[in-house]
Amino acid sequence: MEILSHEFQLPFTNPVLVFSLILLIILVSPILFRRIKIPGIIVLIISGIIVGPYGLGFLEESTAIELFSTIGIIYIMFIAGLELDMNEFKSTRIRSLTYGFFTFMVPMLVGFPVCFYLLQLDFNESILTTSMFATHTLVAYPIISRLGLAKKQVVAVTVGGTILTDAAVLTTLAVIVENANGSLNQEFWIRLGISTLIFLLILFLVIPRIANWFFKTMENERHSHYIFVLTVVFISGFLAELAGLEPIIGAFVAGLAINPLIPHSSALMNRIEFIGNSLFIPFFLISVGMLVDIRVIFSGTTALIIAGVLTLVAIVTKFGAAWFTQLIFRYTKVERNLMFGLSTSRAAATLAVILVGFNAGIVSEAILNGTVILILITCIVSTFVTEKAANKLVAIEQENEDVSENGMIKNEHILLPIANIVNFDKLLEFAILIKEQKAESPIYILSVVPNNEEAEANIAKAKSKLEVFVKEATAVEADVKIIASIDHNIASGIARASREVVADILVLGWPSNSSLLDRVIGNKMKKIIKTANKTTFICHINHPWGNHKRLFLAVPDDAEKMEGFRQWMKKVARLSQELSIPILANCNEETQNHMQAVIKELNLKAPFNFSSFDEWDDFMLLAKKVNQTDILMLISEQHEAFSYHSIVDNLPNKLGKHFKDNSKILVYPK
Repeated sequence: MEILSHEFQLPFTNPVLVFSLILLIILVSPILFRRIKIPGIIVLIISGIIVGPYGLGFLEESTAIELFSTIGIIYIMFIAGLELDMNEFKSTRIRSLTYGFFTFMVPMLVGFPVCFYLLQLDFNESILTTSMFATHTLVAYPIISRLGLAKKQVVAVTVGGTILTDAAVLTTLAVIVENANGSLNQEFWIRLGISTLIFLLILFLVIPRIANWFFKTMENERHSHYIFVLTVVFISGFLAELAGLEPIIGAFVAGLAINPLIPHSSALMNRIEFIGNSLFIPFFLISVGMLVDIRVIFSGTTALIIAGVLTLVAIVTKFGAAWFTQLIFRYTKVERNLMFGLSTSRAAATLAVILVGFNAGIVSEAILNGTVILILITCIVSTFVTEKAANKLVAIEQENEDVSENGMIKNEHILLPIANIVNFDKLLEFAILIKEQKAESPIYILSVVPNNEEAEANIAKAKSKLEVFVKEATAVEADVKIIASIDHNIASGIARASREVVADILVLGWPSNSSLLDRVIGNKMKKIIKTANKTTFICHINHPWGNHKRLFLAVPDDAEKMEGFRQWMKKVARLSQELSIPILANCNEETQNHMQAVIKELNLKAPFNFSSFDEWDDFMLLAKKVNQTDILMLISEQHEAFSYHSIVDNLPNKLGKHFKDNSKILVYPK
């Protein structure tokens, strides 16, 4: 009995019991969310208040709690950088700068007079408290990630603005502390500038090269990929601290640096998001609740007035920043509310600013208590506003989608016939990358075995070998189904299976002996392509997907006259977005005009660039533009196609002969 009494003495000190309690909260929160219709993020924060030192006292601030809390906020910022559509982010950098300017300057311009004249704080305390208004933490970002809105332009602008404003605030904090200590001089500015420059050079020049080498060298050691990514994130956070910045800035920059190397539909990305959303981020949200001392509300009218004024200014100024940005860039009301919702919550950076100021004797206890209440209220407002705006944005997108087009997407079927188990994982990854996220049907893996006495045994062996790839697909939550067919002729077996599953797309492997490609295309594959009459991708992927820098697209004349024209263009755009790489389309002017019309009609977000090319009889002129890190994709034609040109017959052989080191994809449109 005495042992039980000791173990359950408040606050809990047994690390196993502490961790068990936190896991129980994380487990129960989604259930509460479904029952009482409160966002799960708010449930976690309120749970932190209840079990924290100012609630029931089950948990107290400790090294372990602080460690997991730090990991959580770093993880949020890292995922924000990793999930950004880099092509969209680059094109919206002016908007991010504009929003960053507004979300920093509006709180500063409004907040300083309020603090200095209304609350009658001194100059340093007014500046420091005002800078706290400008900070924000992406507490509601998991909502955006869950609803698949991470690639939206308005999200990219808000995340970019977050980093800019937090960097400005934390620089302001360093300046105010140095000023209060009387050591603000030229040496401080030189040191800060040089250390920041070195940090950025390491993150954008050194880290990507190391990551590129690691993923290529350790391609088959996939269990080590996640550990490598975690190592990069936390080393980057530490380097940011050495540079005089906050670890959250290091984590975000790390996400940007390795973003192109991790496809968004890959198993690695799935593991990163799963572990973060399941453990680290909920841990951080609970720790935010543990900071809130609700006794401040009952400590007198002065505390309530200060907390109320701080909270009101914090919310109104963030709304003002979103409103100004909306006016300039003509965003919709829903997009403005999404910006406001994401940027109005305060947590780690806000508390860091005020605690540093409090410990340095710059900020009073009244401001500290008011900030704690501000954190609670802004997190609640942020979560509700973001959830409402995000759901409305998803609903609007669904309404605007073409009904027939949406139906085709949902019923999309991809068939992946297997002839050789070698490099089959690359083909499956390709199928997962190009598959529409809204498609409800699985990816079908087909094995055709000869119709002989051993047919049944061969089917069992084929299915057994393919189970490992099904497990790999499960890691990215992709639905994969194995089917087997018995047929005297492999081509007819594939064609029959494609009709049975109503396949839209075939994905085939490149022949192991590339010199035989013409013969293969002319015989077995030609028969498959002709009999099945589906848009067919023949792939030879030499490098990890994340190591490619560009999609080099060769489009012959009259390609727009083929029935599968729109289909392969959508897949090219999707592959570009998944890998965050640009597209260079080489074609004549007429084909370019048709491609641009489809891009506009289908609202394809991928960065298409065009280069005029007419000399298809001298393909090597085009080849001079190809880089080793390019994915070389050739749009070919069937003999029966209306747009068929005999000149394309020899191009596949040239691909295999002259571009052995390049990843190659040959496309035969329907």
